[in-house]
Amino acid sequence: MNTQEKAEKLLDAAQVAYARHVEDPRAERSLERIFAAIDRPPAMRERPGTRLPVCGQLSEVPQGERFEEESLRELVAAFLALEPALAWYKRTGDTTNANAAYHEGHANAMIVGPGGLVPNERVSLGVSLLAPGVRYPDHTHPPEETYLVLSEGEFSQDGVTWFTPGIGGTFYNPPGILHAMRSGDTPLFAMWALWADA
Repeated sequence: MNTQEKAEKLLDAAQVAYARHVEDPRAERSLERIFAAIDRPPAMRERPGTRLPVCGQLSEVPQGERFEEESLRELVAAFLALEPALAWYKRTGDTTNANAAYHEGHANAMIVGPGGLVPNERVSLGVSLLAPGVRYPDHTHPPEETYLVLSEGEFSQDGVTWFTPGIGGTFYNPPGILHAMRSGDTPLFAMWALWADA
């Protein structure tokens, strides 16, 4: 299977997994627009994948039979097949409320988006990985966003109480909302989907 076929499989798996787990009507509408705006078959950016040291934590995130639900198993399997082609990067900018472990303990990869493996100016689909004990900084952005959580971990919105979506949990971030995440004793792994024209 070539990279384009792997990307197509991942996009199909992400669409199914989101559809099976999202309950917020705002997220449903956003995701419908997002997946409709991604070209099929996807156009691919020619470049080598790059990893950061924290990507070694991927071996510790749930896989296979550790997921009770088939769509999550298929999503993570499709992601891991495509992962060597992705360019992992560290978030830049304000690190308010991040902890000391943050700088070396986090990585993001954009699958679809302006800098993604699949170029797109309206949509961003990617993942975040945190090593154990990492507190990601409070941040905000204009696009609305829907998370699909694929591990244990905690999240906050508007700087209030932390909540735990659980594996397969989803939640919606309205445009401009302040939000953050943090891992506990195990790595945090989550997918995010942003619609830039909200």
